[in-house]
Amino acid sequence: MNKSHFLVINADDFGFSDDVNTAIIQAHEEGILTSTSLMVTGDAAQNAIALAKNHPHLAVGLHLVLVCGKSVLPPAQIPHLVDSQGNFSDNPTQAGLNYQFNQATRAELRLEIAAQLEKFRNSGLNLAHVDGHLHLHVHPVILNILTEFAGEFQIKFIRLPSEELTKNLKIDRRNLFTKIIWSIVFGQLRNYGEGLLKTHNIKFADRVYGLLQTGNMSEEYLLSLIPQIEAELVEIYAHPALVNTDINNGGEIELKALLSHKVRELLTVKGFELSNCAKVTCL
Repeated sequence: MNKSHFLVINADDFGFSDDVNTAIIQAHEEGILTSTSLMVTGDAAQNAIALAKNHPHLAVGLHLVLVCGKSVLPPAQIPHLVDSQGNFSDNPTQAGLNYQFNQATRAELRLEIAAQLEKFRNSGLNLAHVDGHLHLHVHPVILNILTEFAGEFQIKFIRLPSEELTKNLKIDRRNLFTKIIWSIVFGQLRNYGEGLLKTHNIKFADRVYGLLQTGNMSEEYLLSLIPQIEAELVEIYAHPALVNTDINNGGEIELKALLSHKVRELLTVKGFELSNCAKVTCL
């Protein structure tokens, strides 16, 4: 490889639980993990923040939660977004349609997104990037709100999922129908997002791997994928956990992959430089 190839290895759901936090720190200390995304309303968010401060080389971004999780703001302030307990919808499709077509919901979205960004800022951590739980952050309404807040909250990098269906299916043909649908939907969202982020001078990776193989970013998969990657700025994300849970189904497999010596050696052979979004925005 003649050109530099930068690779961000990110773990989502930092702050979800102590178990997930431990797995993420282990993958950073002993493996190839360079970056993570914090759920500011997660049950173990405060523990995650403390751990991050003890690991200054681990870049931390915001994992925006607008589905399957809790809000920062009280339910009375955002009644169209959450139930009386402050829980968002567990149905991403339903939530997405609500965010698209309900005017009252859109006004409340702006408030809640600002509140999550503010809570992250109050943690004292530097915001390396923004992504979202179940990728709801690439919804056009939400992405537009994020770009409006980019100056105020120093948002310099946002994840836009982008991976080649053909490369994935060459390795693993399971869940074929779902993968085809996701590839079409997120391909269109990527096209929209690229134009929007370029206009606002916000960076994004050339390729982002993880969506089509979610819950099964195994050592074997990475060893087959890495030689196929051609882009210059790449993100691979996973959901490592010590024990598999509903939110991290496959977390043990993904933790093992991030700790794999074979994967690390292959990245070196293929000329990838491990990096994070905070570093690449300075390039």
